[in-house]
Amino acid sequence: MAKIIAVANQKGGVGKTTTSINLAASMAELGRRVLLIDMDPQGNATMGCGVDKKNVELSCYDVLLDDCDPVSAVVSPDKLKNDVLPSNMDLAGAEVHLLEADHRETRLKTALAKLVDDYDYMFIDCPPSMNMLTINALVASDSVLVPMQCEYFSLEGLSSLMDTLKQVRASVNKQLSLEGLLRTMFDGRSRLTRDVSEQLTTHFSDRLFTTVIPRNIRLAEAPSFGLPAIIYDKSSRGAIAYMELARELDKKYNQES
Repeated sequence: MAKIIAVANQKGGVGKTTTSINLAASMAELGRRVLLIDMDPQGNATMGCGVDKKNVELSCYDVLLDDCDPVSAVVSPDKLKNDVLPSNMDLAGAEVHLLEADHRETRLKTALAKLVDDYDYMFIDCPPSMNMLTINALVASDSVLVPMQCEYFSLEGLSSLMDTLKQVRASVNKQLSLEGLLRTMFDGRSRLTRDVSEQLTTHFSDRLFTTVIPRNIRLAEAPSFGLPAIIYDKSSRGAIAYMELARELDKKYNQES
């Protein structure tokens, strides 16, 4: 049965989609069966995996509105070892429909229940806002992985996210846990970066991933080629870091199992 992990942060520009794409691909490189679920109407995770979001026949939109079997919406990109449940701008309309729908918070959870035995991991790329799409992702997930930059405003955003997780646990998903905090776009030469990293270590030492994702031009370039870094340039610092993250997470999960 798959471990379902939402990759979320209410602050944008923290490497959330980059982490979703590269962690999914790296975990698949370890031989795990992986599904990446794009719950962001921008469809950046979809495009970053080499899937043309404008030409997908079925997407998360159809899955959430129960217009199709979730299995039929899953695609297997040619150059990747992980599968993708794609998204595009249609998904923005799904939120409007969900507001008036029955069981609106549990639509994704119900759909993924039909796929959970086919994978070892499912990673959900969440929108950078707290809306019905994000709520669906959090309700469907076992845990939340939070990418964040070591900057002052990121700490403020983290506090808000922690409050949101408490509310979700108290109301619709009592089992939801914090998988961990991931330091992204890390530049050890910056004093501010080091200071914020130290604060995170002090307050979240047991929930802070050992792996740190560095600023890396190859990570930034890879999406324009529709590839994760591990395929675009597996020798790059970014690709190596995400492979380390996949190993760290997989080791933790197997120990718990």
